[in-house]
Amino acid sequence: MLIMQCMVRTSSLTDQVRDYARRHYIEAARRRGESVVQIVAGDVHKALKFSNRIAVVCNALSSKSFLQENKIALESRVGPPSLVSTTVRFTYRLLRENGGAPGSPSPFLGLRGIAKQVFQSLGGGEAFIHAEREQFDKPARGRQ
Repeated sequence: MLIMQCMVRTSSLTDQVRDYARRHYIEAARRRGESVVQIVAGDVHKALKFSNRIAVVCNALSSKSFLQENKIALESRVGPPSLVSTTVRFTYRLLRENGGAPGSPSPFLGLRGIAKQVFQSLGGGEAFIHAEREQFDKPARGRQ
């Protein structure tokens, strides 16, 4: 008679931290349309009913895989010098699929066209540059 053993997959403590943070913080912030989310290590540690595992929580919340899997960027990690404490506060920026923050255009693209009306009132960009060059050259010619 063969005895079959059922293999029960148990997740590591690190996996539990990442899963909890994803479900309770990251996904919740995305649903609310937020672009920034903060997680306090002690809150996760307490919610998961861990005992003396704060280093696991801090390492999981700052791991490269956690950031990549959830499409987030770690903006800051604030706490005591060791950065391993229940008081460590992680601040993340939620990214879009292409790597940018949701709902926020590129700061550079936001500047595009900023002087469009000014240039139009001066006859266009080329006319403005031509006039500026003429003004720049006049004082120099007058001094000679």
